[in-house]
Amino acid sequence: MTVLIDPPLWPRHGRVWGHMVSDQSLEELHEFARAAGLPARAFDRDHYDVPQDMHADLIARGAVLVDGRELVRRLRASGLRVTSAQRRAAPPR
Repeated sequence: MTVLIDPPLWPRHGRVWGHMVSDQSLEELHEFARAAGLPARAFDRDHYDVPQDMHADLIARGAVLVDGRELVRRLRASGLRVTSAQRRAAPPR
């Protein structure tokens, strides 16, 4: 399994956020997130939103830093990507 993380670039709620995905399975992504202390509410269908202050710890735990384009490319290749159309069709969370 490879857990990937991109640089925190997205301001929201007074913090800056990045994303964390798996290129293998959601189960392994959830396991990694639980072990790192990320709350379940940080999961958004195919990724976790991760605050900047957790970034270094997640990398220390084994997440691989990639740029945003590479993260999306690998997520798509894994078959785990939830498309915009799928997001619109799904009930609100």
